[in-house]
Amino acid sequence: MTVSLPLVVILGFFAWGAVRFLGVRVWIVVFGFRLSRTFLAPAIESGTRSGVTVINGSHV
Repeated sequence: MTVSLPLVVILGFFAWGAVRFLGVRVWIVVFGFRLSRTFLAPAIESGTRSGVTVINGSHV
């Protein structure tokens, strides 16, 4: 059985969990989602990928 969920649903679930259980403020979550729709999104994605690559020690 294959379950297909949109990425937004998964991110929303993690955001809800962060607000509910980790005490993250709602405005931080909303700001993060809004920031992903700006011209800064490619730079954020590139930086995130580079950081993951450094931590994992893999070269893709």
